[in-house]
Amino acid sequence: MLHLDRVGVRYDGKDAVRDVSASLDAAEWVGLIGANGAGKSSLLRAVAQIVRHTGDLRVAGESTAHLTRRRRAQLVAYVPQQPELPAGMSVLDYALLGRTPHISYFGVESDADRRHCLELLDQLGLGGLADRVLSTLSGGELQRVVLARALAQDAPVLLLDEPTSALDLGRRVDALELVDELRRQRGLTVLSAMHDLTLAAQFADRLILMSDGRVIASGTPEQVLDERVLSECFGGRVRVIVNDDGGLLVVPQRSSARSKPARAVST
Repeated sequence: MLHLDRVGVRYDGKDAVRDVSASLDAAEWVGLIGANGAGKSSLLRAVAQIVRHTGDLRVAGESTAHLTRRRRAQLVAYVPQQPELPAGMSVLDYALLGRTPHISYFGVESDADRRHCLELLDQLGLGGLADRVLSTLSGGELQRVVLARALAQDAPVLLLDEPTSALDLGRRVDALELVDELRRQRGLTVLSAMHDLTLAAQFADRLILMSDGRVIASGTPEQVLDERVLSECFGGRVRVIVNDDGGLLVVPQRSSARSKPARAVST
């Protein structure tokens, strides 16, 4: 479904992404992990055709270099870390922007488009906020609205750049569970940058570990989440623990044991 061949991105003469190659199957979830500045966001922007890149990118067999903006939006939906949020726009109207690639140039959204967006908002726990203005929402609510807009595109490829960074722990899991449910229902291919390595291990079929713009490791979570490699990439000690269900937990470790304060002795 999504094929990357030696993709590179440069900013001001400096490589942000270097010769990244990968293939994602239909309905597969691949997580991009790595320290800040590793190149995860730049790679997603390249796939979304937001930044110029070298190499070849293909979606459903079509080269993204030759797609119209409208066709690209029908194939790829992108959720950035810092989306543009028009002042004074309602939640429902913002979600309806996701239907734009499916509406004729001189047409307007249909009742079916509105129902589709309202269903998505309801699934994301935003059903009662459809008429609210974006500026009145919390950071977590805004992040879910942005996700609703992307899902409303009904594109087969979904790009997520730290999709749960503004959500509390419970909402993070809920949002990712919804993405996973829709992925399975619709056969979505998901490529997401994720800073929470434990959640990445729980939801992604495969992980791509990046450092300095390059791919350091690629494979299943069990193959990629190696304590030594992660410690080198993230610059700190980590432990990878297998829980009772066989899932992986990535736990940061202190570099040195903290001395306990002396306990007062009563006399």
